[in-house]
Amino acid sequence: MLLRRLALACALAACAAPAAAQPAPPAQTPRLLVFITVDQLRPDYLTRWPGQLTGGLARLWNGGAVFMDAHQDHAVTETAPGHASTLSGRFPRSTGIVSNEYGVADTSTRLLTMDSVGASPFRFRGTTLTDWLRAKDPRTRALSVSRKDRGAILPLGRARQTVLWYAPNGTFTTSSWYADTLPAWVRRFNARRLPRSYAGRRWTPLLAAGAYPEPDAVPAENGGVANTFPHVVPRDPAAAASGLVQFPYMDQLTLGLALQGLRTMNLGRGPATDVLAVSLSTTDAVGHRYGPDSREIHDQVVRLDRMLGAFLDSLYAIRDPRTVIVALTADHGVTPYPEVADPAHAAQMHVNDVPLREWLRATATAWGVDTAAAHGEDGMLRLDPAAFARAGRDPRAFAREFVAQARAIPGVLRADLFPDIAGADTATDPIARRWSHMLPRDLPYYAVVTLRPGYVWGRGSYAQHGSPHDLDSHVPIIFYGAPFRAGRYGSFVRTADIAPTLARVLGVTPGEPLDGHVLTEALR
Repeated sequence: MLLRRLALACALAACAAPAAAQPAPPAQTPRLLVFITVDQLRPDYLTRWPGQLTGGLARLWNGGAVFMDAHQDHAVTETAPGHASTLSGRFPRSTGIVSNEYGVADTSTRLLTMDSVGASPFRFRGTTLTDWLRAKDPRTRALSVSRKDRGAILPLGRARQTVLWYAPNGTFTTSSWYADTLPAWVRRFNARRLPRSYAGRRWTPLLAAGAYPEPDAVPAENGGVANTFPHVVPRDPAAAASGLVQFPYMDQLTLGLALQGLRTMNLGRGPATDVLAVSLSTTDAVGHRYGPDSREIHDQVVRLDRMLGAFLDSLYAIRDPRTVIVALTADHGVTPYPEVADPAHAAQMHVNDVPLREWLRATATAWGVDTAAAHGEDGMLRLDPAAFARAGRDPRAFAREFVAQARAIPGVLRADLFPDIAGADTATDPIARRWSHMLPRDLPYYAVVTLRPGYVWGRGSYAQHGSPHDLDSHVPIIFYGAPFRAGRYGSFVRTADIAPTLARVLGVTPGEPLDGHVLTEALR
């Protein structure tokens, strides 16, 4: 019933005008923070299709404090580092979350709804806004939901609150790090087997064909296979449950779970400020598969706008708008397919990383070092100093040779020894600045590699992100609610500024020094 109401509200929102102005200022500290992260939401999507966004994105854009030049100001612009920075107010060098690979997967835990390795924030360092709120008043509660484990876990850091993500068997789950059993309300939600009900559903464009300027058939999209509408959810119910992550309906399911949790847990009704964190992942799945300039991403964003409109309508129907604040951002942007952005040079924009990987293995072997001790991923060289010491070798010398090899690869903009990055002028060198924000000094990273803007590693048939360039770092930041001064702000800001700004509004003190600062221009 909840999802049917959400779907109906989405349909009504499609015909509605942008929402009215913000509510009047509250007489007390907000009782509910709704923090929304849209995975891979580029900010240009909010203005690219004038008049087509009429739901939740339009409501936040028209009535919120919108920062136009906001960035994930670190180098490896991936999901895990991005989610870890937003509500901690700190860069990856401080949170310890440096990549998806070194993110939340935890072999010491198990999922509660299937026999599989679980996930936890065991690598996360420090605290987040939820911890600061609970230090002020232990009655603060938090619920974080996402399709991805890292999208659900990292906004709350190490807080042992209710943290839920989607499992391949079509259930929302958590790991043994958080609990031994799922809350009863989640078990009831899973018992409805809603993901299986989408079996055979056809995804067709929501708007009339003339509303989409993008060509539908682009060979680069999805490897040239099944790259035109309609896209059909697998007809087998089990396959539909696992494959739903590639369709807009996954966001609808996630928002439905969030609303159910809000009601059941009575978030926003207690004496302290509660937190509802929602990370929506379908824009990332669609963007990777079809690219940021596709008809599919256009339709996904339009659908996301309608879904968020229905979600906010439902939220404000059950909670006093004067007691609620909303913040929205993204964990990263995305680089276009080279074949779409620059067809004439697309071949050379796919950088061949095989020679560098082969050099790593061959040189480690020649040096008498276990090949597992020399690892290159996401443009970072990670070495095991103990393994080099056992072989009587200097890892710094190995790193110098690695940098020389990397610099010779066509498409590489620069390769740097990490100590040199630490000493660079980060005020005039934004790439050095973002790499300096990336890596903790106590982890064994020795060198970093940066490709030219728009260039990508390998011949993958999916759109990529993860570079220190603006295409991947540029994200929206919007604050909405009575404490905020609506308008457009052109100053350069970072996602690390979100947490200290929210902390100021909520009257709490961060638990440690932050990398971000309060965006006072957005406050009333």
